[in-house]
Amino acid sequence: MSSNPNKRAPATATQRLKQDYLRIKKDPVPYICAEPLPSNILEWHYLVRGPEKTPYEGGFYHGKVVFPREFPFKPPSIYMITPNGRFKCNTRLCLSITDFHPDTWNPAWSVSTILTGLLSFMLEKGPTLGSVETSDFTKRQLASQSLAFNLKDRVFCELFPGVVEEIKQKQRLEEEMSSCAQALPLPDVVPDSETQNGHAHAGMAAPNNHPQVNREHGLLGGALTNLFVIVGFAAFAYTVKYVLRSIAQE
Repeated sequence: MSSNPNKRAPATATQRLKQDYLRIKKDPVPYICAEPLPSNILEWHYLVRGPEKTPYEGGFYHGKVVFPREFPFKPPSIYMITPNGRFKCNTRLCLSITDFHPDTWNPAWSVSTILTGLLSFMLEKGPTLGSVETSDFTKRQLASQSLAFNLKDRVFCELFPGVVEEIKQKQRLEEEMSSCAQALPLPDVVPDSETQNGHAHAGMAAPNNHPQVNREHGLLGGALTNLFVIVGFAAFAYTVKYVLRSIAQE
């Protein structure tokens, strides 16, 4: 980061970046917002919100774009600061819109164009210098962890106070939901027969005995069924024997 004021930047770069700033405020880039450092207009910090239905959904990804003094005639360098599972942190990224490829740079490209290209490449899986390969599961984990990570970054908190408050509200809501889920008591389910016979008492953990009661009922029912089958078979055999004996006597 530079500690010198904006007067260090040449007039051409300063004028162009001010125009781009007005343009991006009037017509924001989807999922992205950006702010230049108050002390140095050549260093911009951006925030990418993870798009829906992607492994980055719910994540907040902070990075920076450093413009050369010759901007817009030379391309910027781009860094990602928040762990994300797609790019290395605090490492210059090799993209067609960065200083790795000055031969493909177009001076007509604005800050909005640069940030749109960054998001597009982030959602792809093609390798490049500065990229990493991780599973979607890892990306989702990092998306969840990105909220707390960014709150520890002083520059992030200074440049994006509205987003900081949004993150804190989201964290409070998640904590409240977690607390409510832990505080919910388990329902006491008591059979109607026990309630009518006065066997159910307040405060007893009746549901814990139900599996054993049901198992005992099942065993008893099976035994009775087998007994009825045996008795019936014996009665049938005795009847057949009696009929055969009567026929033999006649």
